[in-house]
Amino acid sequence: MAIAAQVDRHPLFIGGEWVESGRLFEVKLPFDGALVAQVHEADEALLERAIASAREGASAMAKLSNFERAELLMRIHDVVRRDLAEFGRLVCLETGKPIREARVEAERSLQTLIASAHEARQLHGEVVPIDAAPIGKGRMAMTVREPVGVIGAITPFNVPMNLALHKIGPALAAGNAVVHKPAEKTPLSALRLARAIEEAGAPRGAYNLVNGYGPVLGPRMATHPGIDMLTFTGSAAVGKSLKAAAGMKKVTLELGNNSAAILEPDTDLDWAVPRCAAGAFAHSGQVCISVQRIYVHESISAAFLDRYRQAAEAMKLGHPLEESTEISSLINEAAAERVKSWIDEAARSGAKVVTGGTRSRATIPPTIVTGVPDSGRLSCDEVFGPVVVVHTYRDLEDAIARTNAGPYGLQAGIFTRDIERAFRAARALRYGGVLINDVPMFRADHMPYGGVKESGTGREGPKYAIEEMSELKIIVWKV
Repeated sequence: MAIAAQVDRHPLFIGGEWVESGRLFEVKLPFDGALVAQVHEADEALLERAIASAREGASAMAKLSNFERAELLMRIHDVVRRDLAEFGRLVCLETGKPIREARVEAERSLQTLIASAHEARQLHGEVVPIDAAPIGKGRMAMTVREPVGVIGAITPFNVPMNLALHKIGPALAAGNAVVHKPAEKTPLSALRLARAIEEAGAPRGAYNLVNGYGPVLGPRMATHPGIDMLTFTGSAAVGKSLKAAAGMKKVTLELGNNSAAILEPDTDLDWAVPRCAAGAFAHSGQVCISVQRIYVHESISAAFLDRYRQAAEAMKLGHPLEESTEISSLINEAAAERVKSWIDEAARSGAKVVTGGTRSRATIPPTIVTGVPDSGRLSCDEVFGPVVVVHTYRDLEDAIARTNAGPYGLQAGIFTRDIERAFRAARALRYGGVLINDVPMFRADHMPYGGVKESGTGREGPKYAIEEMSELKIIVWKV
């Protein structure tokens, strides 16, 4: 399927201007390697320029009222909504996710912008009863929220548009400016967002886009004194290194995970099977909250596994621009090779590949594996591919303990009609979010989202991100 007759070259966006660097890198369709675009690459000098512009932009944003920030975000929303089809196609081309999934991401981005605008209007402090202590007699106090300043945002390849707006939207709502470095594999939706932000009339320097390579720009963003806060979504290893380098700077991290779902004996398999299929295999499993482990009670394990295999094998593989495609490629062949090596490693250790497990270029079909020990890599680490391990259990407490094992804690799920057991599990699972009668891949864009342990620090969702991206000040006066 043809992409375009002519490949565009895209500049950077710094201080309200489109800037060429003279150095280009290529963006390719992951499914077959077709060249999609060329993008100008920022170096440290251009990053310095972007940060300097953001310092000026932060001053302008801080002067805007809550109402003006909300109106700016809604103007951005209106541009994105007008050009939604274009955004969806760009997300498809840069990520390789099926066009239907790419459209869903673009549509969800609208909700992220609406929620950010709403929270801009709601930004407030509170009256503090300072005279609750004897020392406070004759005084009054109130808190206000003030912007941090310049937010350095580093965003991932898997959900390049909506996860970028989960950082950009709250940052602008709180009155900050942004220096944004998207993943080098997926810069196209960010470039289009920059045009939308420009068209919406954002102050110069309020949003700055520096495309380039993470190892070059990321560490400097972490250490640069002109960036007041760093927000990063990506791997645990990179997140740890950025946090260590950031020193006293505010940092929020959304890192890895190995999501699990527990299926109790009374699970509604008509609901759970398709949800577990979508939760494990959407976007080829390249989602932080993809289902990677399923703990099925032994009384229903045979029935579940048979139906789950059928659901996986029924999913249609194909080119991401084909409307009927449900599964396309991983982000590149190297990622697919790594995932295939994990599957092969498990098989050599005695695990059974129930279905899938093959590779064609960057594509791996939905893969179900059984017999993986709890200490096996597929049970412990984040595969970030269309692979799910099915375990059986006899006792709920054992399933909870096994779900809690390991370094991650982003989201988990449990299926049961027994409300007492559901909430007992929800309280015992050490995760940032627990879904009852659904898979852990569920996320509404306005809800608090983030993990514990090595899954990260801080929370996203516009209301909660704004709390991270603002400073609380108390004002006390003698009356």
